[in-house]
Amino acid sequence: MPKYMIERELPEAGNLRPEQLRSISEASCRVLGQMGPQIQWVNSFVTDDRIYCVYIARDQQLIREHARTCGFPLGRISEVKALIDPATAE
Repeated sequence: MPKYMIERELPEAGNLRPEQLRSISEASCRVLGQMGPQIQWVNSFVTDDRIYCVYIARDQQLIREHARTCGFPLGRISEVKALIDPATAE
C-alpha cells in the first residue's frame, strides 16, 4: 500500500499539552480501528504550527475520510515515493 505524508495546519500545535496530544491520538486510533486495515497511522511530527503525519493507506480518499471523521484539519496529502537517510549514501 502507498505511504503518504499529510500536512495539517494547526496554529500553536507546538504548545499542545501532553494530555491534548493523547486525546488527539486516542481519537485517531479509535476511528482507525473502525475503518479497518486499509489505513494505518505510522507516526506524526509536531512543529510550531503544523502536524505532519505519515500514513499507509489504500488511497487518499481513506485519509480524507479519517480526517473528516476525527474533525482534524487536512492540508496537503503527498504520496511518499522514496525514503532516504544516511545509509543511502553507503
